[in-house]
Amino acid sequence: MDPISPLEQALHAARALVLADLVAREVAEADVVSLVEESVVQRRWWVEQWPEGAEFLAGLVAQDVQDALLERYGRWPLCPVCGTGDQHALEVEPELGPDPHWVCHQAGVKVAAVGALGGGGASASS
Repeated sequence: MDPISPLEQALHAARALVLADLVAREVAEADVVSLVEESVVQRRWWVEQWPEGAEFLAGLVAQDVQDALLERYGRWPLCPVCGTGDQHALEVEPELGPDPHWVCHQAGVKVAAVGALGGGGASASS
């Protein structure tokens, strides 16, 4: 059996992190999981062209899924930090960089690493 390439490992890791956030926020229905799969397919080509970008995959897949969900269903993930005012979505930072996090720009705080929305901290209040 051939070992899994570093690029495939990075793609699988990005997929797993985004799926963990979808499960944590209870939106991991089949059609939503399909959005993750579509992003992974598109990002596979991208990372094959630019292997140095493998460490950016988790944030990019999270942004792809967030954009696709916005078009079809609405904002995701909703901010668990701000209890008043208009509901708003968290954003991924950095937009293109390693160690992506979900951030609330209104409160100016990091809420959770991508893949950790179900963990403790501010996200536990949702």
